[in-house]
Amino acid sequence: MLQAEFSVLYEKAMQGDAAAQKRLGDCYFSGNGTEQHYIKAAYWYEVAAEQGNADAQKCIGDMYNAGNVIVRDCKKAAYWYEKAAEQGNAYAQNSLGNFYYKGEGVAQDYEKAVHWYEKAAEQGETGALYRLADCYGNGVGVEQDFAKALKWYEKAAEQGDVNAQIILGNRYKTGKGVAQDYKEAIKWFTKAAEQGSVSAQFNLGQCFYNGKGANRDYKKAVYWYEKAANQGYIDAQNSLGMCYGLGQGVAHDTKKAAYWYERAAVQGQVEAQYNLGLCYDLGNGVAQDAKKAVYWYERAAVQGNADAQNRLGLCYDFGKGVLQDYNRAVYWYEKAAVQGNAEAQNNLGFCYDFGKGVAKDYKKAVYWHEKALAQSEDTTQGNKKRR
Repeated sequence: MLQAEFSVLYEKAMQGDAAAQKRLGDCYFSGNGTEQHYIKAAYWYEVAAEQGNADAQKCIGDMYNAGNVIVRDCKKAAYWYEKAAEQGNAYAQNSLGNFYYKGEGVAQDYEKAVHWYEKAAEQGETGALYRLADCYGNGVGVEQDFAKALKWYEKAAEQGDVNAQIILGNRYKTGKGVAQDYKEAIKWFTKAAEQGSVSAQFNLGQCFYNGKGANRDYKKAVYWYEKAANQGYIDAQNSLGMCYGLGQGVAHDTKKAAYWYERAAVQGQVEAQYNLGLCYDLGNGVAQDAKKAVYWYERAAVQGNADAQNRLGLCYDFGKGVLQDYNRAVYWYEKAAVQGNAEAQNNLGFCYDFGKGVAKDYKKAVYWHEKALAQSEDTTQGNKKRR
């Protein structure tokens, strides 16, 4: 804007023209035609707002809400949002819904939140579409209704709302509130993944890895795992490590497998901790180190990983990386056995057979060996059915 145009606008604003006052506020806010000055912007927005200009009411509401230039005041923000919302400003309606939902500047009231979300959603305001869907999906402020939740999630997703796209992907993947449909899941995960969503990228990788909704394609799985892994998503880091460890979709590379397991393990990903322990135990991709194997097995074991519990039991049983301790071996075998780990069940049976860490008890030995055998037979029968 030229200086002359700004001068004309200023004169109109001084004469009480609300539209000009709002535009003058915009000029000061953005530094268009004049020096940027947020305090003056707030002044002119409020002057226009007091005359009933809905856009100015929304703008001054934003400034009170943000608190970056003027002191944050949720009550004033809610006051101006309501003024603009009553005039049909969709953004203000959504913002007012948020205030009622969180109880900021107004008494918390989920029903009023839904009321304003619905007003804004009917005008296509993306944030309101998603939040309204969430309210229907969780029964907050309205009776739970999965069909209505799906309707509003789809509207938000079609407008590019990444969170709605992820939720739709998960709904179609699990069949929650909709008929399970992996192809639809892939459709929505792809849209979110292309916007950089790490959880969508991981889920898309899982679909391709397991052949759900598309032909099994390890290369595509690796592509999406890597996208998410490079952004720090620990489940993707572990899955990428497994692909390198098994040579699925990439050349077999135990060093890269160990690298990705460690990236995830140090962040607490339980499967990666077990996998890294196994790498140190067997010397896959790293120098063999029984103590480090025990270190990682134990971290996974205390988080409930049955495979790690069994391997930790073996370490104590044979004194590998730790002092031999049959009592500790039995402790970890039992932890894994009650979770259904067949190898641990057999190992626990042997402890009862030979009285290692427990009193000899042939009945208990038989009990645990039979548990393990039953799982082996179930697997065999399953394999026969699949042939």
